[in-house]
Amino acid sequence: MKHTLVVLVEDKPGVLNRVASLFRRRAFNIESLTVGHTETQGISRMTIVVDGDQVSVERLTAYLHKLVNVIQVDDLTGKPMVSRDLAMIKVSTNPENRAEIIQTADVFRARVVDVTASSLTIEVTGDEQKIDGLVEVLKPLGIIEMVRTGAVAMSRGGEALMNSNGNGKVYGSVVIAERPLENLDLY
Repeated sequence: MKHTLVVLVEDKPGVLNRVASLFRRRAFNIESLTVGHTETQGISRMTIVVDGDQVSVERLTAYLHKLVNVIQVDDLTGKPMVSRDLAMIKVSTNPENRAEIIQTADVFRARVVDVTASSLTIEVTGDEQKIDGLVEVLKPLGIIEMVRTGAVAMSRGGEALMNSNGNGKVYGSVVIAERPLENLDLY
């Protein structure tokens, strides 16, 4: 079963390597990994999609908690969440099929972001199935190149990740940690 893990980490060099190495050592294949800044300076958010049974993923989550630069880990699997993926697809075009490709993009609520005489670049956002569906429709038309970001996910509702069962207490945007966060400017 696929699990979507959200990991808050200190924004420091080497953190991504330590997290990825943990997955490698535990023989987990990362199906999707995205990393970006959060609303709090000095903290990054990783969204990791991994395939595994419940017990193995719980064990992996416990190992993640032990990493020095990890602030919080949450498995969003089975919880109400919003998950999105982004893809850009460059498709070969000619005057005869250009309208068909644009119409196909519209059906998938995608948008054309670049046009040349011989190609269109389409941007699509949605769940994995939506993007896979668009790719399948565009394959016969000639996909030149494609890139995908991987999933980003967030729990539904008004509560922030750091407000729920985290490694500390949150007062506004200030984290009072149960363990020290050296060199982390949160104030």
